[in-house]
Amino acid sequence: MLDVGKSLSKATLWDEVGICVAHRSRPNRHPTAGGNLILDAAGIEPWLESILKQFAALGPVLSIIPVAHGAGIALIRGDRLLCAPLDYEWPGVARDRGVYNLQRDEFTDTGSPALPAGLNLGMQLHWLESLGKSEYRRRQLLLWAQYWAWNLSGVAASELTSLGCHSDLWRPFDKAPSRLSVRRGWAERLAPLQPADAVLGPLTRDWIERTGLSARVKVYCGLHDSNAALLAARSQGVMAGRDATVLSTGTWFVAMRSPLPKSAPWTLKLPETRDCLINVDVEGAPIPSARFMGGREIEMLVGEQYARADNSNTADAGCGDEARCLKRRDIALRAIEAGEFILPSAVPGVGPFPNAKRAIGGSTSDIDEATTKAHLYAALVADVSLDLVGSCDTLLIDGRFSRSPVFVSTLAALRPDTTVLISDEEHGVARGALRLVNLGLGSSATVQPVAPLPIDPSPYRKQWREAAELLS
Repeated sequence: MLDVGKSLSKATLWDEVGICVAHRSRPNRHPTAGGNLILDAAGIEPWLESILKQFAALGPVLSIIPVAHGAGIALIRGDRLLCAPLDYEWPGVARDRGVYNLQRDEFTDTGSPALPAGLNLGMQLHWLESLGKSEYRRRQLLLWAQYWAWNLSGVAASELTSLGCHSDLWRPFDKAPSRLSVRRGWAERLAPLQPADAVLGPLTRDWIERTGLSARVKVYCGLHDSNAALLAARSQGVMAGRDATVLSTGTWFVAMRSPLPKSAPWTLKLPETRDCLINVDVEGAPIPSARFMGGREIEMLVGEQYARADNSNTADAGCGDEARCLKRRDIALRAIEAGEFILPSAVPGVGPFPNAKRAIGGSTSDIDEATTKAHLYAALVADVSLDLVGSCDTLLIDGRFSRSPVFVSTLAALRPDTTVLISDEEHGVARGALRLVNLGLGSSATVQPVAPLPIDPSPYRKQWREAAELLS
């Protein structure tokens, strides 16, 4: 399974019963082309070649399933990449934002809000065409996950979960391309639509020769990474028949609610200006969602200490040992009692407070205090995002921050009427992708209820929200 995230690219090898045999990862670089910041396609490919060689030596590889974030789009010509995807955080892509915004479909039609930089794929395409290169107006368009499927198989395809992820290119309620996409000619240039579980073909001869893999390897169409995590979470029996929300945590914290049919009209009430959107699941159903850049914010808030602590797996995940967990819990309780908090936003332009500028008290050299307060902040922002999508009944937290006792226990205290669960699944995105190959494959993960912090955080929550709203 190939997972091309924003910060990391990961490859995992799984056996037929769903046990992870090997795991490799690589930090993505931030290359430029012609002064434009682009995604690291050129760097990921030789790394992937090396990893597939290693995997080939471990046993027969039968399938490859790509997943990726939803804000990359490539232009191809024949069998080569004509234009590498732009990095969605590069602000230069949005220089003509005012003109572009006048052309977008209504939020109620696409569920795609106007987002900063290149987070809307339509903004990226608009900017490319503004360069005046006629060849950019004629070439086929590939979404980022399907770029890798095409790279490996030679077969071009589009897929709903990637197409419906704040792209401005899809109308999820009508299951059709957006009017903008049709007017600009982008809809006809998108590769043919295929299900996420479609086998596009075998590996190309070139990849077979480069890696030593078999010609029988099946390359799947693949899907959007947060939707893969949603698919994995839905395999948990505790989620069945419930109005359930999955909160995936990584660079992005993404809350995706699976409402019961009677709750469906709620999806039309999402506020466009607070980073709420409609995602599309593998079956094409609209999924009310809200996001913020939680992992990135925690990294920025903790500062240089983050990288050092991250090497010991304590900054963004577990505490490392029981004594440290108790220390961080005590720091969290004291902060709540004293009304000490961090205000949004370390990353402006996204999340439920996109216009807020961060206001922070004095910094600290204590890694546990810095990390604890950053995780308290993440829980407060996540609580707002969950409210925005109407999350109720059941919440399952997955991803690396599900291993943070401060984050999950604070969120459980903030939402006393919600059953808050965590999964010990380390590879939720990969597990969801595996279900494309074997829908009967259940999760081996253990789901556990979260015990809330032993304090009533209501006054703290009220004080923080009032202060955050004043900054918006």
